[in-house]
Amino acid sequence: MPPERPHPHAGDHHVCSPLAATVRSAMTRARDDLAELVALRTVVGVSPPDQFRRAARHIAALLTDAGFPEIRLLPTDEGTETVYARCPGPPGAPSVVLYAHYDVVSAQDETAWRTPPFELTERDGRWYGRGSADCKGNVVMHLTALRALRAALPDEPFPALDLVVLVDGSEEPGDGSLEKLLRAHPDLLAPDAVIVADTGNVAPGVPTLTTSLRGMAVVEITLTTLSRTLHSGQFGGPTPDAMTALIRLLATLHDSRGVPRVPRPDVAGTAAARSGADHAGYAEADFRADAGVLDGVELIGAGSIADRLWTLPSVTVLAVQSPPLDDAVPALLPSAKALISVRTPPGEDVLRVHEALAGHLRGRAPWGAHLDIRRVTSGPSFLADTDGTAHAVMRGAMRDAFGVPAREVGAGGSIAVCSAFRTLYPDAEIILCGVEDPPSNIHGTDESVSPGEIASLAHAEALFLRRLAALRTNPRGRDDDGATRPASTGQREDR
Repeated sequence: MPPERPHPHAGDHHVCSPLAATVRSAMTRARDDLAELVALRTVVGVSPPDQFRRAARHIAALLTDAGFPEIRLLPTDEGTETVYARCPGPPGAPSVVLYAHYDVVSAQDETAWRTPPFELTERDGRWYGRGSADCKGNVVMHLTALRALRAALPDEPFPALDLVVLVDGSEEPGDGSLEKLLRAHPDLLAPDAVIVADTGNVAPGVPTLTTSLRGMAVVEITLTTLSRTLHSGQFGGPTPDAMTALIRLLATLHDSRGVPRVPRPDVAGTAAARSGADHAGYAEADFRADAGVLDGVELIGAGSIADRLWTLPSVTVLAVQSPPLDDAVPALLPSAKALISVRTPPGEDVLRVHEALAGHLRGRAPWGAHLDIRRVTSGPSFLADTDGTAHAVMRGAMRDAFGVPAREVGAGGSIAVCSAFRTLYPDAEIILCGVEDPPSNIHGTDESVSPGEIASLAHAEALFLRRLAALRTNPRGRDDDGATRPASTGQREDR
């Protein structure tokens, strides 16, 4: 995190450039597109299939309108469709994939939202709605960048790239759906660079490249102590209640400071060294404000804020199955369930974490309770190689679009598609960025996106695509901040 918060319009001194002006003029359409996408309830495993069909076809139509001659809707095992759009380039042109996803997580208690979650609403300069940031806002960002490239300077050709837009409909479950799809269609991609637009900026107006991701191991556990439900007055006392046993077991996942006991304690020691992320400068006060931690409530864990977020493990109890308060009766429960998630350090084998978690739980199930453990999902961690040409071009493009240098940081989340791209296309540069920022509150109530972040990142992506294409015929090395810039073509500055 930056030690000081920039003005939210730090990059506005570039708005007079032709490309930036074109992006800004496209924001009304961007809002309309986002409103239409947010209105479609694309929650995997919950929403009706027609919502996904409508979303995929709408995105396909928008990409057709953006000039992509080849459009395919690819069905997945989950019943959704991945949108594939390609604009072929000349022989030998760099191949670039622009990725985002249109599925979203549940809005949960919709009455807790200030405005309806599936209706895009503007408030205090931000756009609110489920998926507005994660990740439909990034779909719209890609579209805005592509439209700007076609409209900003009509006398210039579209960048000479073999360009693919891939919009996933099953990212949120983290179950490897896209990797299965790409393995089944090996002819779809041969990328030199992949932009995974599914992360965000460390603060509003601060362009950010995400260089590491934690992995994820999720299990469902069931504790059983009785053959049937019993009256708590008649049998309470000597009878081991499953819910009480579950509470005791879950309490063993952290020590008294909130430090996770899983995976092994020594894992944390080398995680930071394996990551190239910039961990300096995320002040505790900034984090408390970003996270909405209440006054007087202590933070948990040990180590720097950044390390606790990005390179150390975290353990979260995602859900506990129990009777609702309104339906509670004086009874001892025969079984109880919980969903547990471990975010694993970069470089750690997620299968070993599953084993460590299972071993921890089995060794601590109280009172001889019978324990069943079911693996729900796994997601590998990710470390980016940031030394390549594409990263250098993107750093320069971000600096010029936002008006401040790009930051490189880790992220605490898990994005399985990054490892899929790394596995299937080991020579491709994978660039992680996105329109999220700390106020976005993704996966929570009142999710939102700043239209300024969409505009600035769309501007940066358009610059990136133009400059990467120009490097094919006009290499010129690196400028003073490490960004690779194309040689002059005699045309006006392409900002």
